[in-house]
Amino acid sequence: MPIISEFFGIAILMYFDDHAPPHFHARYGEHEALLTINPLGILKGYLPKRALGLVMEWALLHQKELMLDWVHAQQLQKLDRIAPLD
Repeated sequence: MPIISEFFGIAILMYFDDHAPPHFHARYGEHEALLTINPLGILKGYLPKRALGLVMEWALLHQKELMLDWVHAQQLQKLDRIAPLD
């Protein structure tokens, strides 16, 4: 599962050929959540409030890039890195 972005101790990952709906994984310490891309929301799991806020802010800025990586992952193509949250 490639890491497509990292910021503030949070890793953003996406599996190849993963199940619908389009989503990504966010890991922070021992916590992990799956977040849908559009509409943006928690599909499963848990992140602490501050980490979740940072992930949501980042994802809103990069929804188009996330969807493009989702399409690439479904086609087993190389995923692009996405700029971290500054």
